[in-house]
Amino acid sequence: MCGIAGILDIKRKPENHVLLGMTGIMRHRGPDGEGIYIDGPVGLGHRRLSIIDLNTGAQPMSNEDCSIWITYNGEVYNFMELRHDLENKGHKFRTKSDTETIIHAYEQYGEDCVKKLRGMFAFCIWDAKKKSLFLARDRLGKKPLYYFYDKSRFVFASEIKAIISDRRIKRELDLSAVSDYFTYQYIPFPKTIFKNIYKLPPGHFMTVQQQSPEQAEEVSINIRQYWDIEYNPDYSVSEHDWVDGLREKLLDAVKVRLISDVPLGAFLSGGLDSSSIVAFMSRVMNQPVKTFSIGFEEADFSELEYARKIAKQYGTEHHEMIIKPDAIGLLPKLAWEFDEPFADSSVIPTYYVSKMARENVTVVLSGDGGDETFAGYNRYASACRFNNQMSLIPSLFRHIVFGGISSLMPYGMRGKGFLRHLTLTPFEYYKGMITQDDHYFEELFDKDVMKIISQSKSDNGFPGNNNDVLEQFYNRYPDADYLTKIQYLDTKTYLAEDILTKVDRASMLCSLETRAPLLDHELLEFAARIPSEYKIKNGCKKYIFKKAMSDFLPPEILNRNKMGFCTPLIHWFKKDLTGYAEDMLLGERCRNRGFFNVKFIESLISNHRLKYRNLSSHIWQLLFFEHWCRNWLDS
Repeated sequence: MCGIAGILDIKRKPENHVLLGMTGIMRHRGPDGEGIYIDGPVGLGHRRLSIIDLNTGAQPMSNEDCSIWITYNGEVYNFMELRHDLENKGHKFRTKSDTETIIHAYEQYGEDCVKKLRGMFAFCIWDAKKKSLFLARDRLGKKPLYYFYDKSRFVFASEIKAIISDRRIKRELDLSAVSDYFTYQYIPFPKTIFKNIYKLPPGHFMTVQQQSPEQAEEVSINIRQYWDIEYNPDYSVSEHDWVDGLREKLLDAVKVRLISDVPLGAFLSGGLDSSSIVAFMSRVMNQPVKTFSIGFEEADFSELEYARKIAKQYGTEHHEMIIKPDAIGLLPKLAWEFDEPFADSSVIPTYYVSKMARENVTVVLSGDGGDETFAGYNRYASACRFNNQMSLIPSLFRHIVFGGISSLMPYGMRGKGFLRHLTLTPFEYYKGMITQDDHYFEELFDKDVMKIISQSKSDNGFPGNNNDVLEQFYNRYPDADYLTKIQYLDTKTYLAEDILTKVDRASMLCSLETRAPLLDHELLEFAARIPSEYKIKNGCKKYIFKKAMSDFLPPEILNRNKMGFCTPLIHWFKKDLTGYAEDMLLGERCRNRGFFNVKFIESLISNHRLKYRNLSSHIWQLLFFEHWCRNWLDS
């Protein structure tokens, strides 16, 4: 795994020290090597974490005549197969790396080369003959790719901090992105927290082209999608055949991810997904799997007993640790690493388990993606029940009767929220489960700031609370069943921007590569053909996945309630975080920014302290934002 960066500047040749500054600030992504290449208006930079071809895989790397150069972050698991095909077509190889395979695939197939790649990646190719850059990001968004663009200048990198390390690029806050953060806990693509800096969406590539001589002062960009999940349920296949096919796909997805020239292991939480990965790794590897688990002093949040069962069953070389609350010490570090505000507190255990694993291995496999692919979240079952129940009552009746009564009830009156709840469409119901409600959103911000946010959303075609970000994906398959719609929505938003962002940043902060077999695109395409009736059956979530693993995992793993990778924030706040939050969020430095309604934050902290409600996640979200501001706005 690596860090990449680059510049295309029509007016000014990229400078060595600028590129070295961009790569240097990402040293944690690649502590094993550094390289830059400059050719006229283009400069490419690279930081290397050596995984495959340790001796000859340095980057940036070129083809034979140096007309094509690449800087690349990721792993292509089918590169040997692809290499063999390219050699049969006459291509000559100088290294044993997957990097060189991408170069020759681009020579052979052009933009369609990305469709040949199985793995996770973000890369940029400089085609000197075409005077263009070709950038691509993997199908699910496992590897990040950010860019800045202002017509005459294009800058890209694996992390925003590398882009803004160039002081010519202004740090202009996008208030609509701030509101997105407090709505979703993350900022959905293509926006970032800064104006004029964007994310290349997963499953997309872009070309950056120097214009004709008449327009020599400008560059143009063109972004296109090359992959998406296509849901085509096949009702002709029996349950037995789905189980057999799924086992075969799972085993293959794990097997191809074991290629490595450095030590390799697995995260093991004790849940269904990570346990399944360890089970299949044990079938393939000729030595014990190195497994890594973390727990908490608060027993209700610890899964160590389940992880130990799997470790014992498969004879793994098991490592574990108990996390003690040091959120105060870790917050500034995380806010620096993430570049953008990020409110998912499970980043804390993710960081600690990554740190522990890196002391023993360089690569780990994880169970990420199983819940989105096979319908494992508790909210899926709840939303499907709501959809089934509400389909029995005409929507007009619900709006007139329940909505009418609710509108006559004063705010805060018991039952008002329940009645309003009954008027919601299935989409509105699910959206309410994964976003902050409008009342909180409007109370949080200063009134003048709220006006600016509302105007910016209106100007961008996103009225109100930016609900279109979710609705556009929910409506992508209008004829699909309800479960499929919300699975797709989550895959495009929560998975890409929360789960995968969290894992990438936390693991790369420790210089650890993480691979996710359950997000293998061939496995996803197979799962997209499985009817929803096999994903949630008689209230059993992940039904078909559990059936496939029934011969490999004990009943207590298969049948236990989903816990998730949670943190005991409520306990930590009771001990020392509430006073810290008060000092940070009500202090002069935070007040002077003028973003928030101070009285509302005071009531938030007070209500939490008095135990009226558990508001620890709201306070954590605010704390992360404040630390982010101190790192990237105040400096």
